[in-house]
Amino acid sequence: MTSDLQRIQSLPTWLVGRVAARGRGMVADAIAAEGLKLMHHAVLAATAEYGPVAQADLGRRLSVDPKDMVGILNHLQNEGLVLRAPHPSDRRKNAVTVTPEGAAVLSRCGALAEAANGELLAPLTPDEQKQLVALLTRLHEAAESPA
Repeated sequence: MTSDLQRIQSLPTWLVGRVAARGRGMVADAIAAEGLKLMHHAVLAATAEYGPVAQADLGRRLSVDPKDMVGILNHLQNEGLVLRAPHPSDRRKNAVTVTPEGAAVLSRCGALAEAANGELLAPLTPDEQKQLVALLTRLHEAAESPA
């Protein structure tokens, strides 16, 4: 007879949540070597992709509260990874850009995150890893599309 706990622990939502928490922890530990937290890494990546970008736009793209974004950008700027300057088209806004050091840190963090994900998926064969990513991508895309 299956216990209530066993039933809960066999649910896909429980399993995905546990694996995701482990994976986030592994990536967080890996990029900590560069002095970054997960959200710092995400903001740095978004800045590199969209920059120069208005500080408020970064917050909206990443669903980060404006007050939290200020703290994250303060950290990144203090580390010399981003620059904030008046936005060229609207001097009331700050435009954020990645510095060359920020680009180098982003590259290193990307490699560290890939290695952590490789470690997370190591129990699976390469074909199983591809299949897992494909299935998770389908679930993610289904959740993102309007019903």
